[in-house]
Amino acid sequence: MWTKSHSIVTKEVTKEQMWKLFADVNNWHTWDNGVEFAKLEGKFEKGNYFMFQPKGGPKLKIGIIDATENKGFTDFTKFPLAKMYGEHTFEETPLGLKLTTTMKVEGLLSFVWRKIVAQKIVDALPEDMQQQIKTAKKL
Repeated sequence: MWTKSHSIVTKEVTKEQMWKLFADVNNWHTWDNGVEFAKLEGKFEKGNYFMFQPKGGPKLKIGIIDATENKGFTDFTKFPLAKMYGEHTFEETPLGLKLTTTMKVEGLLSFVWRKIVAQKIVDALPEDMQQQIKTAKKL
């Protein structure tokens, strides 16, 4: 299994603002330049899923395997002979709100999917998380 994380601590947003940002899946394209579209029908909750298309990539069905309001969520994408998980947490600390995204890839072809999908996500996390904070501040 391959795992990479990125964290940032900020006093600019609250856990409630971050939750509101992510739970509004249908508007991810307005703040994430890498998203062509994301479409969720129903609630942002465990057991549901959304359709997602990264710019220049294929349409994907992404499951929500955990969602705890104002704390975080974990999504799941199935690839041929591999699975990818994205864990997003919001944790209050004495220094501010700690935002962490952890990407995990496992399975027989995990090395392939790490190279063509997950590593690009991880490489973009520092910039993407700054954009998330900037956008969430307005909520």
